[in-house]
Amino acid sequence: MRVFAGYVTVISFVLIFFTTLFFATDEWNKVQSFQQELEHTVSTDTIDLNRTSLLLDQDGKVFSEVNRPYRLYAPDDKIPAFLKDILVASEDQHFYEHVGFDAGAILRAVVKNLVFTHIQQGGSTITQQLARNLYLGQEKTYNRKLTELFYAHEIEQSLSKDEILELYMNVIYFSNGVYGIETASQYYFQKSVTELNQAEMAFIASIPNNPGKYDPIDHFDQTKVRQERLIDILVSTSKLSKDEAEKLKKVPITLNVRKKTDLYPDYAFYVENELKDLIAFNEGFKLELENASTAEEKKRIAENLEERFQDVISSGVRIQTALQPALQQKSVRALNEQLNEELQGATVTIDNNTRDIVALSGGMNYQKYNFNHAFQAFRQPGSVIKPLLVYAPYIEKFKAGINDKVNANQYCIGEYCPVNYGGVQPGKVTLKQSLAQSYNGSAVRLMEKVGIEKAFQSISPFSFEKVTSKDKTYASSVGGFTYGMSPLELTEAYTSFINGRYQESHAIVHVKDYNGKILYQWKEDPKKVWSQATTSKIRKMLNEGATVGTGKAAYVSKPYVGIKTGTTNNYHDYWVIGLTDSLTTGVWVGHDIPRNMSQIEHQRPSHKIWQEIMK
Repeated sequence: MRVFAGYVTVISFVLIFFTTLFFATDEWNKVQSFQQELEHTVSTDTIDLNRTSLLLDQDGKVFSEVNRPYRLYAPDDKIPAFLKDILVASEDQHFYEHVGFDAGAILRAVVKNLVFTHIQQGGSTITQQLARNLYLGQEKTYNRKLTELFYAHEIEQSLSKDEILELYMNVIYFSNGVYGIETASQYYFQKSVTELNQAEMAFIASIPNNPGKYDPIDHFDQTKVRQERLIDILVSTSKLSKDEAEKLKKVPITLNVRKKTDLYPDYAFYVENELKDLIAFNEGFKLELENASTAEEKKRIAENLEERFQDVISSGVRIQTALQPALQQKSVRALNEQLNEELQGATVTIDNNTRDIVALSGGMNYQKYNFNHAFQAFRQPGSVIKPLLVYAPYIEKFKAGINDKVNANQYCIGEYCPVNYGGVQPGKVTLKQSLAQSYNGSAVRLMEKVGIEKAFQSISPFSFEKVTSKDKTYASSVGGFTYGMSPLELTEAYTSFINGRYQESHAIVHVKDYNGKILYQWKEDPKKVWSQATTSKIRKMLNEGATVGTGKAAYVSKPYVGIKTGTTNNYHDYWVIGLTDSLTTGVWVGHDIPRNMSQIEHQRPSHKIWQEIMK
C-alpha cells in the first residue's frame, strides 16, 4: 500500500511541476510531439556509442588506438554476473522492478532538495542515468530531471532490462577519460573484464558513483573504502555471505595503469589512409569518384566518404594488419641512423608470399600525421624504372636472352641525348651488364625498339597514380617523369618480379566490428604482367646488379637477392629497390625541396638503409 501511495504522490508531483515549470520556460518547445520524438530517438537503431578503434599487428597485438575518448565495448555475455549484481545493488536496487524511475527514491530526493536552493540528490535509477548519458547530458535542473523521466520510461518500453544494463555499463564514466566497464578494466588493470577477480570488479564498480572522488589513481584509499562499502551492500542483499565479504576485502588491489598505445606512427597513419580506400572500394565510393563528371560532384562524394570513414572509426572496429613490429623497428632505426637532420627518406617492405606491407617508414624522426614520404611523396624514379619500363618489356617482346648484346654508348633521339654516369662509353655489353651498370645509352635504344606505347602498356597494371600521357617520351626510359612515383608504388611494382604477377599491396588484412564480424577485406586477384621466362631473366639481371653492379654496396647474403639502384638528375634522389627470397624493399632518400646531394653520394645512405633492413 505504501508503494502504491508513493507512486500516486510522485505522479501528482510530476504533473504539478510539469504544468507550472514547463509552461513557464523554453523547455516546453522540446515537448511538442514529445512521445513521437522519444519513440524515434530511443531506439536500438539510433543508439550509437563512440568507441575506440584498434590497430593490430600480425600477432593480434594492439599497436595503435584511433578515436577518443578511449572506449571498448563489452557485450552482455562478456560482463560477469558479479559486476551486474554489485552495480545494481549499489546504484539501483529496484532496477528489475521499476518502470524507469523509482518513486520512493524520487520522494526522498524531493524532500531533501526542498531544503536547498538547488538539486542536491537526484534519486536516479540506472535507466535514468543511461538516459542522461545517451541523450541529455549532466545538467541538473528540475526541467531536465522531468525530461529525464520521460526518456527513462521510453527506454524501458524499447529495451529489455538486460539491454539497458549492458548499455549502462558501457557508457558510464570511470574517471581519467575512461568510459565503460571493459575500458576501465583494461585501463586500470590491463586485463579484460572477464579476467578480473571479484575484489577488482568491486573496486572499479566503486568509481562511477563519483568519478572525481573515487579516482583510483589520485584517491586510491577512498576508492578502497567505497569498494568495501559495496561489498557490504552485497551482504545486505544476500548476494554474499559475511565470510565471503571479509575475504574479498582482504584481497590486495594492485593497479596496472595502461598508457595510450600509439606505436609505429608511420605505419599507423598509412593504415588509417588505407582504411578509407578500403571503405571506398567495398561500398562503391571509388567507382562513384571515377565516374564523377564535375569537380563539385567529386567533392560531394569525397565528403560522403569522409563521413562514412569517421562513422566506421567511431564504431570501434578492430583493424588487423600485416605489421611485423621487429621489421618496422629495424626500418625506422635504419632510416634515422643513416640520415642527417637535413635529409628525408622513406622505406617500404612487402612480404613476397602474401604481398602484404609488413613495414613502412615515412620520414626522418617521423611524427604521426605528418607528411608520410612512403606513400605521399612522388619523386622522379631515375634508373629504378628501367627493369619495369625498358628491360622486361624488351625481353618480353623479343624473347631476348640476358647475354644478348646491346650498344651502351651515348645515344641521341632528336635533341634528347642522355649521358652515361661518369660519361663512360662502354660499347657493346650484355643485357645483364647493361642493367647492372645502369647505362642510359642502352636504355634509350631498347625503348626505341620496344616502342613508347608498348613500353607504357607494360606498366599500366601497376598503381602509378600520377603517370600521365605527358610522360610518354624517351626521357622516361631513364626515369624522367612529370611527377614520378611514390616509394610504395615502385616497391609494389617490383613485386611483379617475384613470379611475374602483380597485386596491389596492402597493410590491412581485414576489419572486424567489436562483435568479431568481418566488415571489410581486400578482394583483388593478381594480374599476370610478365611471362615466366621474362621474370626469370630479370631476376638474374637484378642479381647481377646486387653482386657486381650498382647495388653491390647494399648486398646481403640470402638464397636470392636482386637489386636496382637509381640516381636522378643533379643527384636529387637516391633509390635502392630490390628483393630477396622472402621480402621486397624500396628505399628513397632525398630532400623535400629537391637539391643536389652529390657530396654524400660516396656515403651510400640508401644502400646502407636497404642493407640494414634486409640483413
